Amino acid sequence: MGGPGPRRSQPARVRRARPLVGRDQRARTRRSDLTVVLAFVLLVLLALPSAAAAQYTGPLIDAHSHVPNATAINAYAAAAKRHNVSKVLLLGVGGVQKNDSAWIAAAQKKYPDLVIAGAPVADPAAVEGLESEIDRLGARALGEVHVRQLSRKIDRDPSGPEFQKLLEIAAKRKLPVVIHDDLDVRATERLDRALTARPDATIILAHAGESAPPRIESLLGRHPNLMVDLSGMHFQRKPPLATETGPIDPTWKALIEKMPDRFLFGVDVWAPRLFEPAMLDRLLTWARRVLGELKPDVAEKVAYTNAATLLGVK
Repeated sequence: MGGPGPRRSQPARVRRARPLVGRDQRARTRRSDLTVVLAFVLLVLLALPSAAAAQYTGPLIDAHSHVPNATAINAYAAAAKRHNVSKVLLLGVGGVQKNDSAWIAAAQKKYPDLVIAGAPVADPAAVEGLESEIDRLGARALGEVHVRQLSRKIDRDPSGPEFQKLLEIAAKRKLPVVIHDDLDVRATERLDRALTARPDATIILAHAGESAPPRIESLLGRHPNLMVDLSGMHFQRKPPLATETGPIDPTWKALIEKMPDRFLFGVDVWAPRLFEPAMLDRLLTWARRVLGELKPDVAEKVAYTNAATLLGVK
């Protein structure tokens, strides 16, 4: 008998590759999720103020503030030292405080290198003795004059003869007049007439007239004797120039950078609560952050150069 015959070779088993579809899909999903996360992070970064981004570190004149009593200036002076504020223009509060003149004089005497005196004007219709007050204080500005203030129900016409007398003194003494004028259509027309009647007098429109950039741009375009201060537009007011941590309003930023020689920066502290050290630190930190969002040459003009030139200080 013969031996067993040759074994038949078994066909090799071919391993079937697992389908790649599932793995590819998972990889694509992960990549898509990562893209969404990165896009969200980018949006957050773009929304942050550009000065996580550059704080303005140059010289700073607070071109509009007040004192509510005889001692508040001490807290302000300490904060000014911490935040490198070169000068502060102290103004009266439009007749609200009877002792404005005495408090400003005392502040200037105690801090002569810091305080610039403004001569208070309680009532623009009663300017007798104003020139003597200018001389006594060595004032570099007049005001703040309340022309139209809705909260106090004040509505005066700056183009009328009484206010024109004030502008006559301002022109004669070469001093700017700081006015509070809540602008609407009628108030804007009156201010137009006042500026036209006295092209030799400079008016500083405080708080940007509580108005919007288009109206302010139109006024500035017509009147070279008008300046605008950005005081009282901080995060304690509404609407602010910028919230405490948010970016500067883009329409204001565009106008300021378009007309950089026409704006001044002011903090506008006046109520006692604003003189608490922590609050002063918040306000002055905010000021330098907002200024830092402007082009560097514009920031220095708004923060310092324009005020120094207008007020005749260094």
